[in-house]
Amino acid sequence: MDVRVRLSPFDWMRAGFRALSAGGPQGLRAESLARDLGTTKGSFYWHFADVPAFHAAMLTRWADDALLALPAALQDAPTPAARLRRLGQIGTALVLPDLADAPLEPAIRAWAHGSGQAAAAIARVDAARLAMIREMLAGMGITNPEIARLLLGAGIGLTDMGLRDGSDPTAAMGSLVDLVLALR
Repeated sequence: MDVRVRLSPFDWMRAGFRALSAGGPQGLRAESLARDLGTTKGSFYWHFADVPAFHAAMLTRWADDALLALPAALQDAPTPAARLRRLGQIGTALVLPDLADAPLEPAIRAWAHGSGQAAAAIARVDAARLAMIREMLAGMGITNPEIARLLLGAGIGLTDMGLRDGSDPTAAMGSLVDLVLALR
């Protein structure tokens, strides 16, 4: 007896996120994802009108989850400096449920170089992160908007380096925040 599990849209997105992290956007095709999931393309098209609609759903899910994670991740940081450190560290470390082994944000950032949809999702998340960093900095008397860009960019770059060389970006980001705060 052949018992098939009904796949949800998120099952397809999870497979898409894994494929994106493992091999880039060229792995986001219905046929290859169906093969990875052991099902047919018909299941894919049951949930998504076409591949661009699938991409849009993935990017919306990632951006929405990234934005929801920001306030939650800052709740237990006791001081403004601790919240600033945390904000600089959480963005690129964010993962979706069941995808702790898939470095999503660097993969989505790479995808954004050739996709307007991915670039728009990155822009939306980065704008929210910049606004939060600027607000935190302003609360500590630092009003130069370039400092927020510096911190966000450093967090992105340190995370990318960590993926390549195995280093933990947390300590370096903490040192940068300490330097910024010492210079105020």
